[in-house]
Amino acid sequence: MDLFENQVKDGGMASRPLAARMRPRTLDEIAGQSHILGEGSLLRRAIQADRLGSVILYGPPGCGKTSVAEVIASATRRCFVRTSGVLANVADLRALIESARLRFRHEKRETILFVDEIHRFNKAQQDVLLPHVEEGTVTLIGATTHNPMFFINTPLTSRSMVFELRPLDEESVIQLLARALADEERGLGLYPVQAEAAALAHIARVCEGDARRALNALEVAVLTTPAADGRILVTVAVAADSVQKKTVVYDHDEDGHYDTISAFIKSVRGSDPDAAVYWLAKMLYAGEDPRFVARRLVILASEDIGNADPRGLLMAVAALQAVEFVGMPEARITLSQVTTYLATAPKSNAAYKAIGAALKDVEQGRSLAVPGHLKNKRLKVTEGGDEAGAYIYPHDYDGHYVEQQYVPTTTVYYEPGESGYEATIAQRMKGMRGGGD
Repeated sequence: MDLFENQVKDGGMASRPLAARMRPRTLDEIAGQSHILGEGSLLRRAIQADRLGSVILYGPPGCGKTSVAEVIASATRRCFVRTSGVLANVADLRALIESARLRFRHEKRETILFVDEIHRFNKAQQDVLLPHVEEGTVTLIGATTHNPMFFINTPLTSRSMVFELRPLDEESVIQLLARALADEERGLGLYPVQAEAAALAHIARVCEGDARRALNALEVAVLTTPAADGRILVTVAVAADSVQKKTVVYDHDEDGHYDTISAFIKSVRGSDPDAAVYWLAKMLYAGEDPRFVARRLVILASEDIGNADPRGLLMAVAALQAVEFVGMPEARITLSQVTTYLATAPKSNAAYKAIGAALKDVEQGRSLAVPGHLKNKRLKVTEGGDEAGAYIYPHDYDGHYVEQQYVPTTTVYYEPGESGYEATIAQRMKGMRGGGD
C-alpha cells in the first residue's frame, strides 16, 4: 500500500483532516437532524427541488451546519459561493454580490452565498447583505453557533428561514466513526484497524455531539498507534489519550451512572458539599447530561430540604433554566453553586412525607367527601363566622386565620421540623392546631 501514491491520485485529499474528508455528500449521509431533514420535511424538500430560499443554520460546533451547506452545494444548479464571517470585509461582500449580479445578467444563473460564522459580521456587514437578500440577488445560507435572534440583525432573520441543528447523539457519532473506519476512499479503511466498541463509545461520549472532534480524535488514534501483529488496536486507553480526556468508570445506562448519581444525591442530603462537588465533577467529566443533574437537584430541593429553606427550590429551578440557556462548560459553575447551597441548607423531608402519607390514604380507598361549605357554589360568606353551613373567610379575622373544617379527618399529614425556616412554620402551626400556650 503506497499512501503517498494514493494521496497524489486523490488530489491531496489524504492530507485533509478526516472530518473534512468524511463530509456527507448526500442528504442520506447526514447524521442526525431528522427533525429538519427527515423525509417530507420542508428543508429536505427545498434542497431536493433546488428551491431553497435564504436560511440560517445554527447549532453547536460539529453538529453538521457546514455539512448541510456542502450537500446543498452538490445538489444545486445554482452557483455556490462561500465565504466566512472571520475573513470577509465589506469590500469582499460587495465584490461577491456584484459578481452574483453579473452572473445572473449574463448567464441567467442564480447564486447561493454561504457565510460560515455569520455572527462574526458586524451590523454594517450584515446591512450590506440585507437589500440583496431581499431582492434575490443572492440566496443566503448563514451558519452560526450563536442564537441568531440575538447575534444577527432582525431584518436579516426575518427574511430567512431559521433552522436549529442539535448535537448528535452518541449512537449517531458512533455510526460516523464506524463509517470512517470502513471507508477506503475517504476514510481509514486502508488501515488494518481494530477498534474496540468501548473505545468508539468513549470518543462519542466525550465529544458531546461534536462529530468533527470525534472524527479527528479517531484519526489521531489510528495514525499514532503502532501496529502490532499487523493490526492497529484502538483501545479505550488509546481513545482516551487521543481525545485528551481520561476515561472514568461511568457507564451511562448501567451501575456507574446510577451509583454515581446516588452518591451525589446522598452527599447533598447528608450536608457534605465537598463530596457532592466531587461526584458532580465526575459526572460532568464523564459527559453526563447536565440537565439530568439539574433535574435531580430540583427533586432534591423539595424532597430533602422543602420548607426548611424554600429558596432551595427557587435556586434549583433557576439552575435548570440556566443550564438550558447557557450550556456546558459554563453551566458547571451554576451546578456547583446550587449543589453547594443545597448541601449546606437546613434539611427537612416533611413535605415529602406529607404527600406520601396522603397518597397512601387515597390509594387505600379513604375517599373523603368535600365539606359543603368548601364546594364550588355560591354560599354566603359570614362576617361573624357563626352561620351554620357557610364558608368562613379567614381574612376577616386576626392573623388571617379562623378555625373551621377543611377536610373531614383529624389526620396530621404535614409535620414541620425544627430546622431552618420550618421551625417558624412549626411554631405557627402549633398554635393553629391547638397546641399553643
